[in-house]
Amino acid sequence: MKKNIQVILEYDGTRYDGWQKQGNTENTIQGKLETVLGRWAGEPVEVHGSGRTDAGVHARGQSANFHLDAELCPHAEEAVHYLNAYLPEDIRVRCAREVPERFHSRLSAVRKTYAYYVETSDKKDVFERKYLYGLGQKPNLAKMREAARFLEGEHDFKSFCANKRMKKSTVRCLEPVEIQEDGSKLIFIYTGNGFLYHMVRIMTGTLLEIGQGKRRPEEMAEILAARDRTAAGGMVPPEGLFLMKVYYERQYI
Repeated sequence: MKKNIQVILEYDGTRYDGWQKQGNTENTIQGKLETVLGRWAGEPVEVHGSGRTDAGVHARGQSANFHLDAELCPHAEEAVHYLNAYLPEDIRVRCAREVPERFHSRLSAVRKTYAYYVETSDKKDVFERKYLYGLGQKPNLAKMREAARFLEGEHDFKSFCANKRMKKSTVRCLEPVEIQEDGSKLIFIYTGNGFLYHMVRIMTGTLLEIGQGKRRPEEMAEILAARDRTAAGGMVPPEGLFLMKVYYERQYI
């Protein structure tokens, strides 16, 4: 009999080609997990993540699940100890639990929270430089917060999707966007029922352009209505982006 085990993990995505395993590289988070689990189980083990973080993107609360033989792993916590013993130092499993057979990290998720970190001083902190976007100037916070209100609720976010061939629905629902100050850093926090390809990075880039006076706050409504990627602002780089938390339906909590 096999158990369905969910793990919550954190990783520094700097040197990886993203979450999803790919035929042209073995340097992915999913690939590292499956290699270690496969050695433990003596057979291939498929790992299902809550979503695909891109190359260079980090996670503090990625969720994943996989199936292991109950005799091999009688207690879920044993998966934490085994994985952490053999995974690279930039990937860490925080906790594990047994979940119902029907649980799937991606399909059962109902909301996610992402955070994007921006440094506004002229140079990034030496020890945080891999985890911040260095804007090098302080944008107008009030204007960005005014623009962010247009993003709240259910909208078609096609203008903020980098996948031009997207055939599925681009309608998503966002909770109020938070823009926090932490010294010279700005933290953009997004929570929603789903995110499109590069959506957070494009929204952040657009908000920063508004904060720099390159666009007006009310243009955000026009960008949403356009449903055209070229209407939105530029895309900020991956190093400032973190997947913070994945939320699940009540029966899985």
